[in-house]
Amino acid sequence: MKILVCISHVPDTTSKINFTDGDTKFDTNGVQFVINPNDEFGLTRAMWFKEKQGAAVTVVNVGGPETEPTLRKALAIGADNAIRVNIEAKDGYQVAKQLANVVKEGGYDLVIAGRESIDYNGGMVPGMIAGLIGANFVTNCISLEIDGTKATAMREIDGGKETVSTSLPLVIGGQKGLVEESDLRIPNMRGIMMARKKPLEVKEPVDAGTETASVKFEKPAPKGAVKLIDADNVGELVNLLHNEAKVI
Repeated sequence: MKILVCISHVPDTTSKINFTDGDTKFDTNGVQFVINPNDEFGLTRAMWFKEKQGAAVTVVNVGGPETEPTLRKALAIGADNAIRVNIEAKDGYQVAKQLANVVKEGGYDLVIAGRESIDYNGGMVPGMIAGLIGANFVTNCISLEIDGTKATAMREIDGGKETVSTSLPLVIGGQKGLVEESDLRIPNMRGIMMARKKPLEVKEPVDAGTETASVKFEKPAPKGAVKLIDADNVGELVNLLHNEAKVI
């Protein structure tokens, strides 16, 4: 089985976020980038398939040379090889087109992507990949088992969970639950050294336009002042909620 794991290069959630050029561009200065958490759950599940079923695992990213350290970390975790599509990721459709081309050229049986990236939270790329390559698709995936060409997946739905049966080729949008946080792997020294020798192929992009563009970024409004009300002064609390906060 050939598995392709899609890796997004995203800012660490602890990074301080700023914008430049009149709040139209993201300022990368001083920002630490990591593997998108939803993708990391998927990569860890792929490692299980590699170790238990002998699957071959490739990781892929759409981006410039600055994303290669993130791909090298994925290689250190255990992926066999990496691909970088040499184009700046500008919108979901463009990224999906590039990734779909990689899937078609590589003949992958299973494509594991995060259900969404934590930077733009679009949640659209995995579904578009499946549509472009004509594969089955399961999103919000929290469990996946493969037996030959058959797959059993569990996904979160409103109010519960749903178990579905499908077949390969398959694209999933994974999330926490696909593996637990305690199962995530930290690269050790041996893995880091081996990653330096593993192949990282740079592919030139296919012709694919963008359908959307970021016009402006805006930070959330700062939290307002807090008023403390004595527990026995219910009347004052109701008055403030009704006349000042206007929530009742």
